[in-house]
Amino acid sequence: MTSTPIPHAASFSAEFLDYGTVANADPLDLSRIRAVLPKLRLWDNTSRAELHGRIADADVLLINAVPMDAAAFAAAPKLKAIALTSTGTNHIDLGAAQRHGVAVINVVDYCTPSVAQHVFATLLALNHHLVEYDRDLKAGLWQHAPASIRDRSIRELTGLVLGIVGYGSLGQGVARLATAFGMEVRVANRPGGAAVAGRYDLDELLPVVDVLSLHCPLTPETRHLIGARELSLMKPDAILINTARGGLVDAAALASALREGRLGGAGIDVLEEEPPVSGNPLLSPDLVNVIITPHTAWGARESRQRGLDQLARHLAAWAAGERSGRVVRGQTGRLFGC
Repeated sequence: MTSTPIPHAASFSAEFLDYGTVANADPLDLSRIRAVLPKLRLWDNTSRAELHGRIADADVLLINAVPMDAAAFAAAPKLKAIALTSTGTNHIDLGAAQRHGVAVINVVDYCTPSVAQHVFATLLALNHHLVEYDRDLKAGLWQHAPASIRDRSIRELTGLVLGIVGYGSLGQGVARLATAFGMEVRVANRPGGAAVAGRYDLDELLPVVDVLSLHCPLTPETRHLIGARELSLMKPDAILINTARGGLVDAAALASALREGRLGGAGIDVLEEEPPVSGNPLLSPDLVNVIITPHTAWGARESRQRGLDQLARHLAAWAAGERSGRVVRGQTGRLFGC
């Protein structure tokens, strides 16, 4: 893409409300975005109390995870576009965006390598009990053992069944790694969608999987997709991995299943409330067979840079009146400025 600023977009007031959550102190390159929006201002993060003041005069907002509800749209009368550094849009009131004529732009297929390797990093850590053995050793248990500590079951991944719910680019990326490990991959039918030949209904899939990995969006049909009933269908030594959206899993039901030994383990990168200021059952210190990470699966530096570069292309297309990257059409950049 050209590095010359687009004339009418050059005058737009643009605010990146939570750049710090994307940069993570890495030296990311914003030059392609600044070529479209030279007046872009960066904020490490934006609290609810700060939000309305920062967006009051904005033409364009760049957002990673800051919520935009109907009141926020009403507080930003000049707003023309919101550009997301994520694929998910559940933190944006898309209905309000449509009513206010605000285009919403997102990025897709930018973090597949990062998410896929996170799934297997978590799976391997759980399967080999790396956290527990590290803790035991630091507590002095090996020093007083006759040889080594081998009181936990470890399985080879080869031959195990991996179930995938959500078979877009992320699910397919995980499937490729699973195949390299010699796992058997089975894909679920889309929740709420039509059956696809060669795929499995969830109730049919759950009893046979050794590992279940979630990669579907959060919708009314998928909220608490994995609850007490679904967990009861799974093998008692199965592992659940969720790097998609926290609301896909009933956290209380999962905590109970783990505590009672009805599930082998869980790797959770996403929670229903982020950050979990109100607490979460999965954060209980007595749950030793769960690994919780703070929504970092997507966060490889290369993936974040890839997302910013894609967003720059979509912003340039929007400013030129094109449709690229928009989940809410809104008004085009060509309608504003000179």
